[in-house]
Amino acid sequence: MEFLSKRGMQLFLLPGAVILLGAIVVLSAGWTNPSLYGVNFFYYAVFIAVVLLAWRFHSTRILLSTFVLLLAHRAIEFFTGGRILTSGPGRVAFEATALLVPLNFILLSFFPERGSQGRSLFWFLVLLFFESVFVAVVSRPEQPAPGFLHFSPLAAVHSRVPQPALLAFLLGLIFLFVRIVRFQKPTIVGMFWSLIAAWFALSAGGVGKLGTTYFGVAALILAGSIVENSYSLAYRDELTGLSSRRAFNDAVLRLTPPYAVAAVDIDHFKSINDTYGHDVGDHVLRMIASKLARVGGGGEAFRVGGEEFTILFPGKNGSEIVDYLELLRLEIEGSSFQVRSEVDRRQGPRPPERRAELKKRSRRLLRGESTPLSVTVSIGIGESQSRMSAEETIIQADKALYRAKRGGRNRIETGVRERKILGFRRKSKES
Repeated sequence: MEFLSKRGMQLFLLPGAVILLGAIVVLSAGWTNPSLYGVNFFYYAVFIAVVLLAWRFHSTRILLSTFVLLLAHRAIEFFTGGRILTSGPGRVAFEATALLVPLNFILLSFFPERGSQGRSLFWFLVLLFFESVFVAVVSRPEQPAPGFLHFSPLAAVHSRVPQPALLAFLLGLIFLFVRIVRFQKPTIVGMFWSLIAAWFALSAGGVGKLGTTYFGVAALILAGSIVENSYSLAYRDELTGLSSRRAFNDAVLRLTPPYAVAAVDIDHFKSINDTYGHDVGDHVLRMIASKLARVGGGGEAFRVGGEEFTILFPGKNGSEIVDYLELLRLEIEGSSFQVRSEVDRRQGPRPPERRAELKKRSRRLLRGESTPLSVTVSIGIGESQSRMSAEETIIQADKALYRAKRGGRNRIETGVRERKILGFRRKSKES
């Protein structure tokens, strides 16, 4: 799934950006003036909720991010006495805390999505302990304030957050953004927007109604990322990033004529797995999925089985989607990548021709050679008709797919024989 696609932008903006934008609008416009009691109730309710959610869904990354925000806010409140200070030990504690928050978020982005790694978790908790000791030590009245905490090389930049902390926030956001583009995980997206909300909280002084509210918003964004991650696990295929079988079933229930369905299957996929291994097979699936995600004509792709995909085209008939599918077929046919040869380690007797092939692959492996791999797909088209249900249309597309495979693969077939798509009932390059 590409970041600049519609789905990628939805992942990036929902729900974190919406929650933060809503909070900024409400708090900046002065539409509400909650009491301190109301702010504290919101703050504690959100933090309790996100801790429970993170614990229930085994989200170590979000749980520890929540602890970082909570410890940061409590440290600022403790050392400043709940007042916004411009000097003294309380200000030093504010500067140290502002510097540590983004650095911790960077580190936590490397933690596993779910579960925990005992040794890593232990050492991170040890790190939090030493960070707390560091803040306590540098905030003592008799202790000279470390110069690096409020070093200000840019005189034109005026902010309540010191410049070293601003630099740390900038680095943290850039780092998280890169990981979002690379991995596209809802929890990392949540950390990105939560870190921005934490910056707003610190810009407001970190304490008082406004600072406390923004810290609560930062925690609320983390809670939203857990919900979004759970939705993604239920409705997104984790390997390819496409919508899953469950999402496909829901989409079928919403279909209203006219619509078209394209069944797509990777040619000789079992042979690819047997020859190159499942890692290469997974790479092929991701490559095909990335092509399907960009199909034109308003189509939405779903992974419905191992190497089986389905594309739904609402508002289209079969003849209208043929050109888009042919472009898709050609693009996949023209794609190739290098696969490093590997030795089949499966146990058991093998026929002589299989042993000879394995010896050749072993020699290629020892020489460090790689093998070019090209992949093709077969496609069957079904379209809605009067007195035909969506399930029957899907069956129609599946039957057309089987005919495409029997006819030589790497081709497109229509499901309605009396309405053959003549331009595509030909055999392309043999797969």
